[in-house]
Amino acid sequence: MDVDVFVAAHSAEWSRLGDLAGRRRLTGQEADELVTLYQRAATHLSMIRSTAPDPALLARLSALVARGRSAVAGSHSPAWREVGLFFTRRFPAAVYLSRRWWIPAALVSVAVMAVLGVWIAGDPQVRAALVSPDEVKAMTAPGGQYETYYSDGPAASFAAKVWTNNAWVAATCLFLGVALGLPVISALWLNALNAGIAIGLMSSAGRGDVLLGLLLPHGLLELTAVFIAAGTGLKLGWTVVDPGRRSRSAALAEQGRSVVVMALGLACVLLVSGVIEAFVTPSGWPTWMRIGIGVVVELLFLTYVFTLGRRAALDGETGDVDRRAAGDALPEAG
Repeated sequence: MDVDVFVAAHSAEWSRLGDLAGRRRLTGQEADELVTLYQRAATHLSMIRSTAPDPALLARLSALVARGRSAVAGSHSPAWREVGLFFTRRFPAAVYLSRRWWIPAALVSVAVMAVLGVWIAGDPQVRAALVSPDEVKAMTAPGGQYETYYSDGPAASFAAKVWTNNAWVAATCLFLGVALGLPVISALWLNALNAGIAIGLMSSAGRGDVLLGLLLPHGLLELTAVFIAAGTGLKLGWTVVDPGRRSRSAALAEQGRSVVVMALGLACVLLVSGVIEAFVTPSGWPTWMRIGIGVVVELLFLTYVFTLGRRAALDGETGDVDRRAAGDALPEAG
C-alpha cells in the first residue's frame, strides 16, 4: 500500500469526521454522516495496522477513531463525577422533594415521644407496669444501663454495630413502605415508644438532663435520617394507593428508584451519626460541647438539604437515578 496515496484519498473524510466529532449539536443528516465516517475511519485504521503500520499515521487515525467513537456512543462519565452528582444533586433533591412526608412524620413522632415521656415520668403505676423498681434503678442510676450502653465496647466496633442497626431500620422503612406504609408506621411507633420510655424513666429519677446529653449529640442526625426514611416509605406506600396520572407500575418504578437513591444517601448519613454516637456521645467532654457538636452537624445537614436540594429540585432534578440507568419506559395514554 502506498501510504501517501492512501492519505491523499481519504484525508478529506478524516477532516470531516474530526469536524463533526467536535460539534456539540448535529442535525439528523450530520449524525448519520458521522456514523458512516466513523465506520470508514475504523476500517482505514485496521487496514493501516495490517498492511502499512506507519507510526505517525496510526497515532493520527487512532485518536480520530477514538473521538468518533466518543461522539457516536456518548462519552463515559467518570465515576468521581457520578459520585459528585449523587451527593450534590440527586440525594439532596430527593430528600427535599419528600419533605412534605418526612417533616410531618418527624413532628408527630417527636410529639408522641414527649407525651409518652411526660406520662411515664409522672405516673408511678405506668412505670410499675413497664418494669420493676429494681430494673428502673439498674437502668437509671449513675453508671446504669442507659449510660454504659454507649461505652461498654470498643468505639470502632460500637460504631459499626450502631450503623448496621440504624441502616437496617432505615431500609425497613424505605423498602417495606410499599406495603401501604403499615410497616413504616409500626417502626415509627416502636422508635417513639422506646425513646419515650427512656425519657420517662430517666426523668422520674431526676436524670432526664443526663439522658438528653447522651441522646442529642448523635440522636438529632440519626432521628432525622430515620424520619426521612419513614417519610419516603410512606410516600412509596401512598403511590400504591394513588399513582396519579401515571400507571401504577410506572409510578412505583419511578418512586422505587428514588428510594434506592435515598437508601444510599441515608447510609452515609447514618454512618456519620454512628461515628458521633461511638466517639462523641460517651466521651468525657462537657455536655454542652457534645450537644453542640450534634446541633452543628444537624444544622449542616438541613442546610445541605434546603440549599443544594432545593436548588437541584428547581433545576428539574427529581432524585431519580440517571436516565441511562432507569431504562426506557413504554408510552402511556394520557
